[in-house]
Amino acid sequence: MKTYIKKSFLAFITLYSFQLIAQHSISGRITDVKNQPLPFANVILLSEQKNSNPKGAVSDEEGNYSFENISEGSYTIEVSMLGFKTKTSEKFIVNSSKTFNFMLKEENESLNEVVVQSKRPVIKQTAEKLVVDLQNSEMLNNSLEDVVKRVPGIIVTNNGISFAGRSDVRILINGKTTDYMDMDTLLRDFPADNIAKVELIEQPGAEFDAEGSGPIINIILKKNVRLGTHGSVGLWIGEDEGFEYGTNASIASYKNKLNWQLNTGYSAPTWRDDLFILRTVDDTTYDQATIEPFDPKRVWVGGSIDYYINDKNSIGFGTRYNNSTSDRTSKSNTDINSPNSFERFVTENTFDRDQNTLSFNPYYEYKTATDKLLIDFNYINFKNENTNDIYAVNGNTVPFTNQRYLQDSKYTINTYKIDYSKTFSENFKLSAGSKYSQVDTDSDLKLFTENTNGDFDFQPDNSNRFLIDENIFALYSKVNASYGDWSLSGGLRYENSNTKGTSVSTNETRTRTISQLFPSASVSRKLTEQLGVNVAYSYRIRRPNYNSLNSFVTVYDPLTSEVGNPNLKPSFTNNYQFNLTFDSQPFFTVAYSETKDNLFLFISQDDATAQISRTTINLKDRENWNFRLFGPLDFIKGLEGFTGFIVDYNKFASDELNPNLLLTKWNYGWYTQASYKLPWAINAEMSSYFGSGALEGQIDVGWIGNLGFSFGKKFLEDRLKVNLGINKVLDRGFVGRVNYDNINANIESNGSRQNVQLRLTYNFGSKFGKKKTKSNSSRDEENRIDSND
Repeated sequence: MKTYIKKSFLAFITLYSFQLIAQHSISGRITDVKNQPLPFANVILLSEQKNSNPKGAVSDEEGNYSFENISEGSYTIEVSMLGFKTKTSEKFIVNSSKTFNFMLKEENESLNEVVVQSKRPVIKQTAEKLVVDLQNSEMLNNSLEDVVKRVPGIIVTNNGISFAGRSDVRILINGKTTDYMDMDTLLRDFPADNIAKVELIEQPGAEFDAEGSGPIINIILKKNVRLGTHGSVGLWIGEDEGFEYGTNASIASYKNKLNWQLNTGYSAPTWRDDLFILRTVDDTTYDQATIEPFDPKRVWVGGSIDYYINDKNSIGFGTRYNNSTSDRTSKSNTDINSPNSFERFVTENTFDRDQNTLSFNPYYEYKTATDKLLIDFNYINFKNENTNDIYAVNGNTVPFTNQRYLQDSKYTINTYKIDYSKTFSENFKLSAGSKYSQVDTDSDLKLFTENTNGDFDFQPDNSNRFLIDENIFALYSKVNASYGDWSLSGGLRYENSNTKGTSVSTNETRTRTISQLFPSASVSRKLTEQLGVNVAYSYRIRRPNYNSLNSFVTVYDPLTSEVGNPNLKPSFTNNYQFNLTFDSQPFFTVAYSETKDNLFLFISQDDATAQISRTTINLKDRENWNFRLFGPLDFIKGLEGFTGFIVDYNKFASDELNPNLLLTKWNYGWYTQASYKLPWAINAEMSSYFGSGALEGQIDVGWIGNLGFSFGKKFLEDRLKVNLGINKVLDRGFVGRVNYDNINANIESNGSRQNVQLRLTYNFGSKFGKKKTKSNSSRDEENRIDSND
């Protein structure tokens, strides 16, 4: 009996061991309807077993594919390729090696195909970010500014971008900084057709730089995902503060292993920023009006190329060049009224500015179904040459020496980055990476004053050259996990920064070293099929920008100047957030942040000279609360979009100033973004925001409102798109008051009114194509969103 049991046991072990090593193969060939091989088709092997990861392969140049070491079981195969209809096999059993051949039909040969498009972008809220997906949207977006306005809660005015009471918003493009760019030009000129998604990241994960106390707007650009060669040309004209116009063109091609694209453009917008200040110093009033027109000329050219070595390895390279020139004149008029006299300052400022930005971005990527490695290098060279003349003109009654400023700035940024992620299962993913940044800046300000002969003499005591050398090294790790209705994201980032600032004029050098850990975490739970909840936390740093560290004194007019502060310290912020979502879309949010050593633009006044000076200081404490309630407008027949209410509270406080500073204010806002289909297939859109008022630093701003409309229609089988935008139909900008210490002033900052633009875009060439499964496809972007990356 024992012998029988022993033999049976040995037979069972032998059979089980044989089953463990009994692995099979699956192979086949992918062709088109003409029996021509289709290289680089995506082949996915899906197992019926629970918790089993899918396997992926790519057909070779002869259309062949294979899977090795496949265990026995039930499977299906899915085959997809750019420009062809996806094909899925019937379920089959693997108990021996199998061969399956597939014939794919071109997409435009598929009959009765229905393409579903939405008039509004798809909006999705996760614990870390809000995502606005524009891939299949028909909304009328002309520029980056139009796209940013589509993000619920974002407000764009002539004073910049703000969100839920915070103006310290950073913009990234594909995760890379734009801090060195002219933000006005970036918002107005960056073409919306290049944008795939916008991420509003309120709780940045460990993979993002810890820089920035406020939210991040990350612009994800489209990559070429179409077979063949295609492109577009565009032209726009408009009227703002005069006639404005621009043009752009792009072309792209994807054949075999090579994918490339080129784009170029030129723009000449016009607008105006006006500043009015009425203030009282003792018994004298100063009534100042500054009219400042802008008419920059901008040209850009860029391109990228990707080469897919094989199904797992690819390399690429991107470059971009921007040039912006501006030759403009602003005029400042100040009436000085006292009981016994009347004086008038009348000056003009001429600006001659030339900005150049050049960037290079090579990369290498390794990717399988479970592993992804990306090695990335980014080089940026930025130059700004600016000549500013301030001189008295007819009507001036106050002695004033004409001045000339020559301000040249150079930035060189080198960034080395490596990111790796490992997907262990559908429920667990681990990421890690490192980044090293080297920034060198050279800011040179030279002051000249006019002598009696009409020549300009150099003033070395009021000139300065400031050099900054900064190095930042970072390491991070992050985990994404899910279990049932729960999901978790947690990360830790370490950054070590060394900054050295040198004033050439005074031969003084200051150094700053910061070593800090930055944790971040989020937890989400699905409550019902439609209702979800998540909470998130992040710890952030905001370093002083390079210009604010320079002890320059920049004079805007005889009574207004700005001075740098080399003693600035970085600020640190704790961010907390609670989200309630409905169908994964934003519904209700509560967020709170507290910042220590907040970087604060401080306004001071010299009573003896009545001069106003602005400088950035460290404010001891800042708090921000915001409450948001949003909902879709789909319940109104034919209407799509969002409406919502935002309530925010700001507090700025410091007991280190004399007198102590304590500023607090609640703001109540209403935001609406809606679209409607008019007769003759015309898409109409409306965007608006109305707020009760907020704090902009020391300035207590009154109610604000803006309203704009857009109309669009397509012609020539959707190849020609015509958009008409009417902006600033209602536009009440920055109207506020400063009442601190010895300052008693009313301030109004407004831009030009009623901007009208007509844009035409014509698309040519290849029209159809499916997304590929490289990292630059929208499928990967959606996977990143689902995993809360």
